[in-house]
Parts: sequence; structure tokens; C-alpha cells
Amino acid sequence: MNDHLLAAYDAQLRTDAETPGAVSVTRLGPLRLATFAGGRGFITYQDLGGADAEAIRQLVPQALAHYQADPEIERVEWKTRGHDHAPGLPEALTQNGFIADEPESIMLGEARLLAVDVPLPEGVTLRTVTEEADVRAMCAMQDEAFGEPGGHDMVDALLRRLARDDGMELWVAEADGRIVSAGRLEPVAGTDFAGIWGGATRVEWRGRGIYRALTAARARSALRMGKTLINSDSTEFSRPILERSGLVKVSTTTPYEWRR
Repeated sequence: MNDHLLAAYDAQLRTDAETPGAVSVTRLGPLRLATFAGGRGFITYQDLGGADAEAIRQLVPQALAHYQADPEIERVEWKTRGHDHAPGLPEALTQNGFIADEPESIMLGEARLLAVDVPLPEGVTLRTVTEEADVRAMCAMQDEAFGEPGGHDMVDALLRRLARDDGMELWVAEADGRIVSAGRLEPVAGTDFAGIWGGATRVEWRGRGIYRALTAARARSALRMGKTLINSDSTEFSRPILERSGLVKVSTTTPYEWRR
């Protein structure tokens, strides 16, 4: 089952479907070099075409040079996957100034397994949000929960996507009019997948089933959209919750980041 899910992930998600909001995408050998608004570069690929360590050692600075030539690019993320054949890639990235972030688990599963009834604590309700004030409040809560500011860039990006109506849904849990948990649902066009991202819960509300309920609500919405599979890159906070919900860890992903 895991092999089947991972094969679907590689075939369906590691394509243009991975960068729907990109301003531009340039091909460099097996790589896809995406540029996003706000001075962000993103490097991904379906595989490295069997490249050996020497080929990879040359490919990394070539890819970086593409972004260094654009003065508006401030940071670049190279998204690696643990199951790829990529000899010498971590070393080549480090030698070119990329810094590894914390690894995350690639979680996959069937939407129907997540779409279950989860009881909510008394006084907690779930809904989708689209208004700017709600989006700003949601992002502020996520910044607080993650302990790192996302800034106006994230708010602006979400508002642009809502205006485009690309299918993304923003889900929140509220208590006494205050957002206590939140997460996105991102259906991937032309695939069987919908992604669940940005899951965060205020510290004092954790361990009460709220995030599981948000996950279930997003899975039900994904099924209504005709999506049968769910994917997520999960931290160690959310991985156990998603495993209890029915997702399985099929690999890992480690982002490497370069900053100008």
C-alpha cells in the first residue's frame, strides 16, 4: 500500500502541480526552477535522472546561479526527498551555501479514512474563512503557534489565491470568537490529491481533538471535490495526529535554504 501511495505521489505531485502559484518555471536538466512573488525561488524535480555525485556537484551551482542573476530573489529553497537516488546532494548543497532545515515526514493516505466524526470540545466550532480580517487573524494565530512570523507576505499570498478562487480553502476552529486552530486544504488540479497544510493549534487548546476534527473536515471537503488521496509534509507535532487519522509516513522531505 505504501509503495502504491509513494508512486502516486511521485507521478502526480512532483510536476507542475507542485508550483501552481509560480510567476515562472525554468527547466535545468531534471530540475524545475520556480520563481514566486516576494523574491522566493523554489527548486524541485520528479527525479534526478540517475545523476551521479559528480553531475550533482555541477548541477547545484548552475541552479543557484539562475537565481543569483535575479537581484529580486532573496531566498531559494531546494526541496529534497529521502527516497530519491541523489548521491552527494546534501554535501553539494552545503558547499554552495544552502542550510538544511528540520526534516519533515511525507504523509499520504486515503481521504475516506480521515473523513470521520471527531467530537469537538464544548463551544468550539469549525468554518471556512475568506474575509481579509479573518485571514489576518488566522495567520497571526499560526505565527504564534509556530513561534515564527510569516509576515504580510503569507497573508497577501493567501488573499491573492482566494481572489483567484483556485480551490484552496482556509479552515479555522473558533472558541468565543477567537481562532484556536487552523489549516489549509489545497486540491491539486489534474490529480487525485488534496494537500492539508499549515496546521496549527494554540498551546492551551492542544490535545483536545481540535486538529483531528479540522483534518476530518478538510478530508470531507476534499472528497466533495472528487479528491481521493490526501498528502501533507508534517512536523513531529502533527505526524502522530495524522497517523491516528489514517495517514502513513512514506518518506521524508528536507528543505535546504539559501539566502542572499
